Amino acid sequence: MKAFDTLSEAVDDLTNRGFNNSFHVCEEGIECLSLEIILHPENFEIIEIYRFEGDSDPGDASVVYGIQSISGIKGVLVNGYGMYSDIVSDAMLFKLKHNLTA
Repeated sequence: MKAFDTLSEAVDDLTNRGFNNSFHVCEEGIECLSLEIILHPENFEIIEIYRFEGDSDPGDASVVYGIQSISGIKGVLVNGYGMYSDIVSDAMLFKLKHNLTA
């Protein structure tokens, strides 16, 4: 797996390699607004993960996930450590945290 200095370098590299969609966390799993789809945790895999620490503030830490659905849709999810709100399902929370510590 590659190492990147910045979050934007990681996102750019994933995009250049076909992870063209943008996902965000929602109650049911992850959502791609441009495709108007929601993927439940059992319908996608986290293929790549990159962590970035905040220089001076731990609250600035973030993680970039390279995601692929079982149907082949690829995209990027950018989120902060511990930023999973109460609206996230237990299955989604488990999937993100399990991959973050793996």
